Amino acid sequence: MSERDLVAEIKVLALGLLARREHTRLELVRKLAAKGYRHEAIDVALDRLVQSGALDESRFASAYVDERVRGGFGPLRIRAELEARGLSDALIETHLSQHADWEARLAQLHDRRFGDTRPRDRAEYARRGRFLEQRGFPAEMIRRRLPGPE
Repeated sequence: MSERDLVAEIKVLALGLLARREHTRLELVRKLAAKGYRHEAIDVALDRLVQSGALDESRFASAYVDERVRGGFGPLRIRAELEARGLSDALIETHLSQHADWEARLAQLHDRRFGDTRPRDRAEYARRGRFLEQRGFPAEMIRRRLPGPE
């Protein structure tokens, strides 16, 4: 198979993946390399998709952050997930800063999960804190939001 045909084949496969959902370049590289394609050909095909606008990491980051925020996740967890997908810190920060009212989101998540009551004891306080921390909210923000036990 010629190099041109190989790049065209990879481009078609990548477009099929992008038609299902947005992907980062790193995700596509991993998936295509797992199918046995050479990295040089993958890079050429993905460069062409970037040039055509079919592969846009900023569009991916925007959609991903919006989805995770609606799911009740905090900035630390979303940042870690985007870093694992190969996005740059600058791009991540740009999209996380569009959801700047993290304190309000933390309060909303807490009240939806636990109601607006105070924790009964230290164990309940710790359980709520762990839940919010696992969702990706900073410990200092959680301490400011969580009222002490009754």
